[in-house]
Amino acid sequence: MLATVGRRFGELAAPSSLAGQQLPQNKCGNQRSCPTKHFAFKIISGAANVVGPSICFNDEVLMSNVKNNIGRGLNIALVNGTSGKLLKTASFDMYSGDVQQLETFLQEIKDGTVILVATYDDAATKMNGKTRKLFSELGSSYVNHLGFRDNWVFLGAKGLQGKSPFEEHIKNDQKTNKYDGWPELLEMEGCAPRKQD
Repeated sequence: MLATVGRRFGELAAPSSLAGQQLPQNKCGNQRSCPTKHFAFKIISGAANVVGPSICFNDEVLMSNVKNNIGRGLNIALVNGTSGKLLKTASFDMYSGDVQQLETFLQEIKDGTVILVATYDDAATKMNGKTRKLFSELGSSYVNHLGFRDNWVFLGAKGLQGKSPFEEHIKNDQKTNKYDGWPELLEMEGCAPRKQD
């Protein structure tokens, strides 16, 4: 009897017309597919100081725990805005690191480059006015308000006119924090327009 019931439920879950077929999966595992001339992306911030962030662009994981290329602070991937190819990844310890390294990194970004940012642990302690201004020039609306242990995910570009629509943040607030001393993680996905030649 149990075998028959199990088989019936199995048939309901996977009718014979769908059996063995995989549903198409969107790039970066996103909920929606992107139109042509757009790149799919997903940015996930870190959770407290335990689970690291991840950055996916055009169906390629650029930074993650598995790739072992993330660190405390700001995790940044730079991508060619026309081809979608990865140019560089870096992480900057904004609690006890040297902010000058971040400043130099941001100043060297070339026109047409897409920047993807995910925070992990603390991303603001060492942040100064100059680095905040550089992020603003890349399209960030929130960077000037970024505080101790806030979570922030951002996609911008060098040469962007106006502010980026791709930015989310959560304040570190003891009354609303999901974890002891940290807000919950952020997840942002979308479709970034390809830069036209």
